[in-house]
Amino acid sequence: MSEPVTSGASAKPRRAFGPVVLLGLAGGALAAVAGNKTWATVSGEKREQFSSLALSVDSGKMPAAGALALVVLATWGVVLVSRGLVRRLVAGLGLLAALGVLATVVVGWSSVGDTLRRDLGGVGITDASTTHTGWFWAAAVGSVLAVVAGALAVRLAPQWPEMGSRYDAPGADTPAPAVPVEDQTSIDLWKAMDEGRDPTA
Repeated sequence: MSEPVTSGASAKPRRAFGPVVLLGLAGGALAAVAGNKTWATVSGEKREQFSSLALSVDSGKMPAAGALALVVLATWGVVLVSRGLVRRLVAGLGLLAALGVLATVVVGWSSVGDTLRRDLGGVGITDASTTHTGWFWAAAVGSVLAVVAGALAVRLAPQWPEMGSRYDAPGADTPAPAVPVEDQTSIDLWKAMDEGRDPTA
């Protein structure tokens, strides 16, 4: 018996599953790594006039971006193993977290430099200039990728392939047909007892 031919319109979202998941994981991972790095540093002639020990641990950093990016990665893990409405809701949560990462990048454009200049002012350096590092731009790229992938996931998730029901919890399976006790093996008897059934009934 020949398999039914899948129409081109319904096949496209299914083919997009792998690329979108990879895009989301790549964007989330890039943002998670970059979110824990320094986004702004001192530049210019004043760079050598202070000790890094005078600055706080979070000078030039935006740790919220890394935390939100980890949420993005976690939601992709759930999207891979869930089905139906749950999958779409989790994809929506991932999109919100990705938008949060993007918002921290936008806010971080000015705030990380301001924080660094304020810390420098505390040690008497008021005319040092700051510059954004490559990690800031990496976080920006990662956040945009995560947002795009999240939006595609919310839109396409209902048409994506799902894991089979054999991966569900044992309680979700339909009970096996009753087999006479004399035909059951010891494994069948133990399995019935594990499921809470009386194998002799």
